[in-house]
Amino acid sequence: MFTDNDGIIGGAERYVFELARHMADVTPTSLVTFGRDERLEHVGALRIRVIGRPWHVRGQRDNPFAFALLDEVRRADIIHCHQPHIVASSVSAITARAFGRRVFTSDLGGGGWDLSSYVSTDGLYHGHLHISEYSRRIAGHAGKPWAHVIWGGVDTARFSPDPSVQQSAGVLFVGRLLPHKGIDTLIRALPSGMSADIIGPVCHERYLADLTVLAEGKRVRFHHDCDDAALVDAYRRATCIVLPSVHDDMYGGHTDVPELLGQTLLEGMACGLPAVCTDVASLPEIVEDGVTGLVVPPNNPDALRAALQSLANDPVHARRLGVAARASVASRFTWPSVVDRCLTHYGLAERTLPCEAVAH
Repeated sequence: MFTDNDGIIGGAERYVFELARHMADVTPTSLVTFGRDERLEHVGALRIRVIGRPWHVRGQRDNPFAFALLDEVRRADIIHCHQPHIVASSVSAITARAFGRRVFTSDLGGGGWDLSSYVSTDGLYHGHLHISEYSRRIAGHAGKPWAHVIWGGVDTARFSPDPSVQQSAGVLFVGRLLPHKGIDTLIRALPSGMSADIIGPVCHERYLADLTVLAEGKRVRFHHDCDDAALVDAYRRATCIVLPSVHDDMYGGHTDVPELLGQTLLEGMACGLPAVCTDVASLPEIVEDGVTGLVVPPNNPDALRAALQSLANDPVHARRLGVAARASVASRFTWPSVVDRCLTHYGLAERTLPCEAVAH
């Protein structure tokens, strides 16, 4: 979960940390990752080892490696790598196999130069645990007996409604400010009189500049540094959570994998918000159109504007969708349920074996 500046930076990092933290509640678990400085700490029952000053393969920041990682692999009975397409995971999988350990992987996006750049490394892992059906399908693993869907989770105690908080007539976007997130479509679609709070780190300076121009004369506020308390408060105050991701962005760029899960949708829904998203990638797996939120076509400001206006015009219906959204998260997307699915696929009949979560 840690980057070189030792900070949580997005949904993938939160996913790894929360899964490991909840796994530690039922079986001894270590989270091993890389950062600027070497350190060992504990968060509750979770042991966290940060391996300091790793080598970044070919200068790729998201592709760190250090031989100290292999000591941790040898100590574990189960290894779960959270990104199959980097050197650290491939070497961990080979090492685990050599020592007779079971090794699994989940694709949380990204990657770098690796053995998998030349040959398939699928067979290095005993199982591929995907975070959505879309992830399994896009990886070419649909129907494979060793590929399973474990979904993702939300801490429903932390991300929860608060009836004492007054909601504003505003929409909320949470995520990295990148073109494939479709934030430009949201700003273009924003109905008159409705505000939008856009929360997330700046990952594309040109995109932020263009979004700022689009937002002129509109009630759009950008927030680039929110802690969890501020984030939960923003969820509770919004009318809805919006994730307008696209395959084809405003600059002509294309991505086949804009969203492998949609973690911020789940967090907003857990806070009792209806979700508005585009019909791309994994998002329709999370949001049931007309039941827990509204699903619209991508790159379509008119359709998105109509969806947002409908929620503003009918707050009773919006609240009904929000209640259903919270119930959906509570029944399908909790961390204990993700832990149970992992343990099932790890092949653990009893929850007593030490487990290693190797994150990058």
